[in-house]
Amino acid sequence: MSDRFYLPTPPTDGHAVIDGPEAHHLLHVMRAQPGDEVTLFDGQGAEYTASVEKCGRSEVLLAVGKRTEVDRELGVRITVGVALPKGDRQKWLVEKLTELGASRLVPLSTERSVADLKGKSLEKLRRGVIEASKQCGRNTLLQIDEPQPLAGFIASATGTKWIAHPSGEPLGAQSVSDQVSLLVGPEGGFTDEEVAAAIEQGWQCVGLGPSILRIETAALALVTVVASKVPTD
Repeated sequence: MSDRFYLPTPPTDGHAVIDGPEAHHLLHVMRAQPGDEVTLFDGQGAEYTASVEKCGRSEVLLAVGKRTEVDRELGVRITVGVALPKGDRQKWLVEKLTELGASRLVPLSTERSVADLKGKSLEKLRRGVIEASKQCGRNTLLQIDEPQPLAGFIASATGTKWIAHPSGEPLGAQSVSDQVSLLVGPEGGFTDEEVAAAIEQGWQCVGLGPSILRIETAALALVTVVASKVPTD
């Protein structure tokens, strides 16, 4: 697989210009030269073959081939609602959710939340999705929503709905639908009232073993379990 770069806008007349972080990567990390072959992906499920035509100081002109739909998705849409941890743990969580095939991340405000995601922090996480997608080969970007209250998320979720909880039913033979919503609380856990509200909305409490897991560990464990239940053929 050739080096991959994100192209957010469709090419025009067989050409495209990339700038910003993508151009910096191509020009200053990959040391691109005219004639170099790359792969472009649009974040919506397709990719293009392309070759470098001209290198500027802060942008690159490429000749772009045919758009090809290349589906590397799981076959199930996984939405993860999570009270985010602090600092670099957010970036790591986003990277791994992208690699594992989650479709959507919803940062949640809960009674015991410790992180408040705003402005540039949210944009950095979305940039992290692009970087992870370049590496892992996904052509569809993980969607990161604006933060929202827990109550709204639990009421609007669809499909299979699991909330991680220490006293929950051990994961085993449960089946999943083609829409799965997962719910992970903050370091201090959900309050009893929050858990009760979720159960009233049809959420199932599920356990992840005897240990108390960190936020990102619980989220990735749940996504991995869902992915393991999806047929591969």
